[in-house]
Amino acid sequence: MIRWTVGCALAISVTSLGGCHKEVAGPPPAMPVKVAVVEVRDVPIYSEWVGQTRGGEEVEIRARVEGYLEQVVYNEGTFVKRGQLMYVIDPLQYSANVSVARGHLAEAEANLARSSQDVVRYKPLVEQNAISREEYETAVQMEKATAAAVQANRGSVQKSQLELGYCRVTSPIDGLAGKTRVEAGDLVGRLQGNFLTTVSKLDPIKVQFSLSEVEWITFAKSRAKKKTGGDSGQVSFQMILADKVAHPYLGRAVLVDNAVDPETGTILIEALFPNPEGVVRPGQFAKVRAVVDRRPGAVVVPQRAVSELQGAYRVAVVGSDNIVKMRPVAVGNRVGGAYVIDSGLKAGERIIVEGLQKVREGVTVAPQLITVPIDSLLNRP
Repeated sequence: MIRWTVGCALAISVTSLGGCHKEVAGPPPAMPVKVAVVEVRDVPIYSEWVGQTRGGEEVEIRARVEGYLEQVVYNEGTFVKRGQLMYVIDPLQYSANVSVARGHLAEAEANLARSSQDVVRYKPLVEQNAISREEYETAVQMEKATAAAVQANRGSVQKSQLELGYCRVTSPIDGLAGKTRVEAGDLVGRLQGNFLTTVSKLDPIKVQFSLSEVEWITFAKSRAKKKTGGDSGQVSFQMILADKVAHPYLGRAVLVDNAVDPETGTILIEALFPNPEGVVRPGQFAKVRAVVDRRPGAVVVPQRAVSELQGAYRVAVVGSDNIVKMRPVAVGNRVGGAYVIDSGLKAGERIIVEGLQKVREGVTVAPQLITVPIDSLLNRP
């Protein structure tokens, strides 16, 4: 009886196990991605160069006379006005030179007065044959010589007064004064090195950069094209600083060098930018760019929507059935944060802009349509 019971139990268990089966797994859920509609724009084509900033005016303050520096008057790194006192050189020697020069001038003027009196006295005497004509002519020549001595001594007085004035070193322009290169007590002058400091005008600020010969030809043709269209031909420049943020003010070219440097094959350009806040300082490196051409009706896509592998570019196009097709494209200029597509894509198609790394050819996705600010991307530095 017991054996029958156990057998029945085993039979029931085997029957139960035989009835179990695996459930067939369904297709994986569609991968969510963000897509955007391809748009066309009139795209500005930029050329870019790396330059260095200089003051709108930059002046090296130098000692024009030799002497011991008595005082540094200005505060380093502050703005100074034109004519503001910056340094004082010991004036005692030059004050004494003025006194000596004035004494020589007074002596020469006395000699001139005596010579002039001799000429006045001798003139009627020579007419009366009371003295020889030779004596009279000698007196006339002596008057001329003493007059010349007076002129020379007056020049010496002016020179010594100038040198005395040079003991007070002033700023020739309004601008930002740099760090002083000398201290009170130092001997300054031509032999010791007369460089004291610099004063730079910050508003406007200047950027110097160089164009290759080919870039110069393109730049010149762009200006000529603008003039032909009735424009002034003035090219506006944009300056991008080290933080990759564009300077808020546009600049203009104020100098194009007269020749190409034969050693570097480049031509120097200087552009002037307003800098009212004084944010840009001399010596900074900056990227300068300008619009040299425009492409009307160009197909534009965000840079992040394009993948590159060994020099080949592709975009992920989502069809009406939500299936991904990896399509090769010919990429043109990169403008800001966007690419101009020369071929392989047309306006109105949907492309993946987020989630591109997670998809492959033929997969089904769940697209979420978003709006990409193309204009902002094009204007991005």
